[in-house]
Order: sequence, then structure tokens, then C-alpha cells
Amino acid sequence: MTNDSSLCPIHSGLEAFPYFYYLVFLAGIFGSAFATWAFRQKDTEHPCVSIYLSNLLTADFLLTLALPVKITVDLGVAPWKLQIFHCQVTACLIYINMYLSIIFLAFVSLERCLQLVQGCKVYRIQEPGFAKMISVVVWLMVLLIMVPNMVIPIQDIEEKPDVGCMEFKSEFGRNWHLLTTFICIAIFLNFSVIIVLSNILVIRQLYRSKDDDSYPRVKRTLLSTLLVTAGYIVCFVPYHLVRIPYTLSQVELISDCASRALLYRAKEATLLLAVSNLCLDPILYYHLSKAFRAKVTQTFASQAQKETPGGGSNAPHTEGTAVSAC
Repeated sequence: MTNDSSLCPIHSGLEAFPYFYYLVFLAGIFGSAFATWAFRQKDTEHPCVSIYLSNLLTADFLLTLALPVKITVDLGVAPWKLQIFHCQVTACLIYINMYLSIIFLAFVSLERCLQLVQGCKVYRIQEPGFAKMISVVVWLMVLLIMVPNMVIPIQDIEEKPDVGCMEFKSEFGRNWHLLTTFICIAIFLNFSVIIVLSNILVIRQLYRSKDDDSYPRVKRTLLSTLLVTAGYIVCFVPYHLVRIPYTLSQVELISDCASRALLYRAKEATLLLAVSNLCLDPILYYHLSKAFRAKVTQTFASQAQKETPGGGSNAPHTEGTAVSAC
């Protein structure tokens, strides 16, 4: 397995991608900063969901650290050592974020499903202590899978343009990369099942509650669940459809140069969709966290009060109504 870019240059023709990554980075860092500030107010109504969302926010922070380096490398202006650093570290941070996001979105979907289907009945999985414990286990599992890709020694190669990360890897590093890929695909498939089953149960319960007086509240839960599902499908499903054939091209089981170039472009396009979850997560926080909604409502109500001439007496009433409606 050579993966020599001089024999098959596949890493060109993606000049527009860094600018899309730049837009994702700007939107994501603004949303994550606001979410960090808003999450200082704890959600006492749904503490487990709040715990999972806080972990999702932490994973997003890792992604915001990685994106500037990827943008610099993709623009072709990165020095050689930064390209090596990207292949060893920041590329791995992107995938750490991806699989942490997948897992915690699955737990959020499961928690929301249990809240709706079981009502006030509480299982062990719905206790905050369990949510904290499982969050630690998830982080350790993902890091155990991904960190070896950062620490396995790389091989020295001659400095050249259009180099791929696989060219830096030793034989052991390539084998671990291959193993990691299939483990991560298994993670994706298993937690996709959780999300799909959770949503099927939610839809079933909603159908049973369509004539209930509490249906407006149930509709809000449906909206938040559909947002999680739609964001999940758009961001992560295309990437994993491409991931297996692209990995086969990396190990040269698919050796045709034109096919490898096409798969590389497809991987980069779907990876951009996966990274865009950084923009969508603040929307999920708004719909899934009462504390986050209250903070957003309070912020914009205060701003509206300042901008309303002579309307100071109406602002408190507006804010209270908005918060109670959430």
C-alpha cells in the first residue's frame, strides 16, 4: 500500500471547501460561546438531557479548535510541520467530535422518548448520576479508540505538495486506522438504531395522544425529536455511506486513480456536512433545554425593552409571557 500522491494526485480541486469550513467555524464558535454562557443556568426539569447536551457542547469546543488548522491546510498555505500536526492531531479531533455527537444525540433521543412514553416513571437510565457516569464512559471509549491515531509514530517522508495523511502513517498506523474506521462505523450503526427506535416510539405515542388536552406540549416534544433526527440524517448519514468505499480506496483495494479521486471528493463533501453539526447544535439546545430557552428569551426580551421607546412598563410582562410559554 503506497498511497503515493505523486502517482495519483487526488487532493486537488477542492479550493472552495475551506471557505465553507470558515463559515461553519464562525457560526459554530458564536453559537457555542452563547451556549456556554446560557448553560450556566441549570435545567432542573430535564437534568439528564442537560448533562448530555453539555457533553455535546464540550465536543463542539474540540471541533472549533481543529477547524482553523484544517482550513489553513486545505488552503495550501500551511507549513510542513502544521500539515503533519493536522494529520496527527486536529484531524482526529474532528472525528472525536463526530462520534461523541452521534452517541450523545442518541442518548438525548432515548431520554426524550422515555420522558414522553413513560411519563413520570423514572428508570435508572434517567437519573442524573447515571447520565454523568455514562458520559464519562463514552468519553473514555471514544478517546481510547481515537487517541492511538495521534500517538502512533509516523514515518518521515520528503516534503512535497498534495500530500495525504495516509502517507505519513507506518504500517501499524495504517492497520489501526483501518480498525478504527470499522469500529466507528459500528458505533454509527448501533446508535442509529437507538435514534430510529426512539422516534418510532415517540410517533406511536403521539398518535395515541392526538385527542388529549396535553397535545400542544407533546407537539413541542415531537418538534425537538424531529430536529434531532433531521440534523442527524443530514450531517452523519451521507458521510458513513461514503466512508467504507473511501477506506477501501485508502488501502488500495480500490486502486483506480479516477475512482479514488472521486471518493476523496465525496468524503470531503460529506465530511463538511458532518462538521456542519457545529452550526445546528445551538438550535437543538434551544428546543431541548428549558434553561437555554429561558436564557435566550431573557436576553432578547431585555434587548427589546432597551430598544422600545417609552415602553419600559410593557417589557417585564413580555418577558414573563415568553418564558412561561417555553
